[in-house]
Amino acid sequence: MEEQEAIQAAVKVYKALGEPTRFKIAQLLAKQPDQCCSTLGQQLEMVASSTLSHHLKQLSECGLLKMRKEGTFIYYSPDMDVIQKYAPYLLV
Repeated sequence: MEEQEAIQAAVKVYKALGEPTRFKIAQLLAKQPDQCCSTLGQQLEMVASSTLSHHLKQLSECGLLKMRKEGTFIYYSPDMDVIQKYAPYLLV
């Protein structure tokens, strides 16, 4: 990866994690991977599932999360390579 591309990737990750709810989602998934939206929503006590979906999309787009579809459910897990590279403090 070229240096400029690496910088842009890092900025996307840090921008996504700069929002407190997204930081908390990433932290929860780093500790307990493979969770669906409803389980995460219960842990975060979020009212609107659309808000949670937006946050999950942002985290996925920057590479922090992987998605796995099973039936009508989508399960989210952290991409540990990305977390260890850009945000190892999520593992604490």
